Amino acid sequence: MKRLATASVTGLLAVAACGGAEDERSAATATATPQATATATATATAATATPAERKGTKIVLAGSQFGSMLFNAKQQAIYIFENDPKTETVCVDECAEAWPPVFTNGEPDAGEGVKASLLGTIKRPDGGRQVTYAGKPLYYYAHEGPGQVLCHNVHLNGGLWWVVGPSGKRRG
Repeated sequence: MKRLATASVTGLLAVAACGGAEDERSAATATATPQATATATATATAATATPAERKGTKIVLAGSQFGSMLFNAKQQAIYIFENDPKTETVCVDECAEAWPPVFTNGEPDAGEGVKASLLGTIKRPDGGRQVTYAGKPLYYYAHEGPGQVLCHNVHLNGGLWWVVGPSGKRRG
């Protein structure tokens, strides 16, 4: 029994680390983190706010091991998915569980260094408004904490995921 528990924890840690993981099923079916739950709660709370109280999600620019890239105001790394065409998302269902969309309830807010003209939104199949940058839908990785950037240039959920530079292009 102890061996099974150790194997389960080891498997979850490998998925949570993301770096180079190729097991799409494991990443897609991993349980939600407290952060993902908090994001869903905040989204639901914001959806019930009056129009005067609604503010868009703030996108900021910060340094990382990949250079300047997009984060949210709480320093959660932001990614784009290679399979998404401009102004459309293909990451739904299990993919969106592992890669939660960057939702907004108002116009996205450009922090210092972020080009407001590149920010936009699309309507997701579930009806939510997802933030875009240079036309590409934005996502978080569900198993990263603030300031962590573990999943750049990683193949999961059927394609590559990249961090986003200030120009809207993926970082190298």
